[in-house]
Amino acid sequence: MKAYEYKFDRTKKLRVNELGAFDADVSLDFTLRLILPHGARVHAAAMGIHRDAWNTGHTEFLTFPMRPVPGEGDVSDWLLTLDFARDLASEDGAEGLYYYHYAVQLADGSCFVFGGERPTELDALSNYVGERQLLLYRPDFHASSRFREGLVYHIFVDRFAKSGRAKAKPGAVLDPDWDGGTPQFGEYPGAQVANNVFFGGDLAGITGKLDYIASLGVRTIYLSPVFEAASNHKYDTGDYLRIDPMFGTDADMKTLCREAEKRGIAILCDGIFNHTGSDSVYFNREGHYPTVGAYQSERSPWAHWYRFRAFPDDYECWWGVKTLPRVDSEDPSYRRFISGRVVDKWMNAGIAGWRLDVADELSDEFLDDFRRAVKGQDPDAVILGEVWEDASDKISYGRRRRYLTGAQLDSVMNYPLRAALIGYVKTGDCEPLRHATEGLYRRYPKEASDNLLNFLGTHDTERILTLLGGEVTGDHTNAELADMKMTREERAHAKKLLRLAFGILAGLPGVPCVFYGDEAGMEGYRDPFCRRPFPWGRIDGELLAVYRAFGCLRRDEPVFYGGRFRILSLTPDAFVYLRLPEDGAGDSVLVAASRCGTLTAALPVPAQDLLAGTSRARFTVGENEVFYLRLPAELDPDEIRFDSTAG
Repeated sequence: MKAYEYKFDRTKKLRVNELGAFDADVSLDFTLRLILPHGARVHAAAMGIHRDAWNTGHTEFLTFPMRPVPGEGDVSDWLLTLDFARDLASEDGAEGLYYYHYAVQLADGSCFVFGGERPTELDALSNYVGERQLLLYRPDFHASSRFREGLVYHIFVDRFAKSGRAKAKPGAVLDPDWDGGTPQFGEYPGAQVANNVFFGGDLAGITGKLDYIASLGVRTIYLSPVFEAASNHKYDTGDYLRIDPMFGTDADMKTLCREAEKRGIAILCDGIFNHTGSDSVYFNREGHYPTVGAYQSERSPWAHWYRFRAFPDDYECWWGVKTLPRVDSEDPSYRRFISGRVVDKWMNAGIAGWRLDVADELSDEFLDDFRRAVKGQDPDAVILGEVWEDASDKISYGRRRRYLTGAQLDSVMNYPLRAALIGYVKTGDCEPLRHATEGLYRRYPKEASDNLLNFLGTHDTERILTLLGGEVTGDHTNAELADMKMTREERAHAKKLLRLAFGILAGLPGVPCVFYGDEAGMEGYRDPFCRRPFPWGRIDGELLAVYRAFGCLRRDEPVFYGGRFRILSLTPDAFVYLRLPEDGAGDSVLVAASRCGTLTAALPVPAQDLLAGTSRARFTVGENEVFYLRLPAELDPDEIRFDSTAG
């Protein structure tokens, strides 16, 4: 016996088979379709559903009988309409995480339970292990609509572009060798490093390169931290209310926001709110500030922001790093400070959203306050969390988190997709990619899926080109990694894989993000070697053309802003998927990627190749290449015939 689930949203009058997260006010039709063995008959069917019990330790199990719908032959359909607000509401409303299954009893007395996480096809369960997930979010949950309209460009400020105005502040060293200098590194990963050597990149330098950035199809610039801090990376905030003087001034930030806006680009800031620097106005362990910091006195106005086990030297810090004392994000005065003065100042300066560093370590109360403050300033501002796992059922510090129920984050950084996509282009491993696409899109609210930050590399990872073609890091020391580069053959192979990976990424739900210099062909192993200065004058023209083509296409085709997603084929040789209009009306875009050999698509009517600008009914793409086809609305995608020939 085979079983399938189909869903119909009565509110929007849409079939939503691929989704598993809904507005808590929605009324939804669940149809259970059973393909029966010859002669078998169903006596009864029911849905069993219960709220997640992780945080409370108890839950109520509800059973809803389903009613039969007349069918033909060996097909047996059973229908249940759930009004979430009516049928599932508790004292806290219906919002939250649920799990459910289908129980079926045949006329001969045999019983079966179905669940699993595939979009429509159900799996037979044993002992109810593997129930389907259902996430209900607040009816007023709306993520940013502007953010999803084009690429994000992620800039590590000290290393992108310099205006020449930066002067070394006390304790800092300015490295004049922009083109050949190597960032400071420790003897081994985790070894203490001063991080006080700068290359001179600044906000004015970024402003001077806005036309270049815009040419990539970028609609958002995501800046690494810019607030005053001792280090070059700025994850050790010294003063949240001041731009670091080596990066510029408050006026430079306003100028960047203003000039970017003229080009249709918004500025996203990195919010480091789980910890400050020990060298900060608030903690002041090093005594560089005239204020009385928490380290200096238990009577400091900031003393209760931190947790001391034994004053003053034994305090909580981020992952044991003494220069990063951890802030108590539940503290009311700290929450008021960040959600009030900090949010107000920088959003009034022109920024359009925030990426929250280590969101797992921020309290629910902090995230609730922060969203209210940001959305109060700009309802279309974006709030992204650094979450490395599936955010829909994430557990951190023993608590189930509610990031995506509408009161905290718009969306998250999509690390699961990065890992799965890299694995696919390198080895052809399909199932992780299936789970990281249709699996996550089923589990996340669609608003969150449309705002996922999709990327191949960040300041925390190896350069994507090195990862795809370079030697494995293995037991190499940092001194060895600092000088390691790919051979010409390795680099050529890596570029082919990168073209394939970015071509696939650019069309997926969410927002493609480019780490500065990936489009220029930068190489580099783990931090800090992934953070070298941008190679102005040595840009890889072939890769730049690839990024521009896919980036501008992603920016210019509205179906990518929020259209639906459907996999047509996913094999070790090729990946073919569709982006369809939300309401089903209008043209669709087919993305076809050949990983191994050639891929040919034969259509019953001509379609437009969006990269080449030609129209025809037969397309062939070579190995490691991707094509995008605009399909006319009247074309049934199931009529397309694909032929993949592994080379």
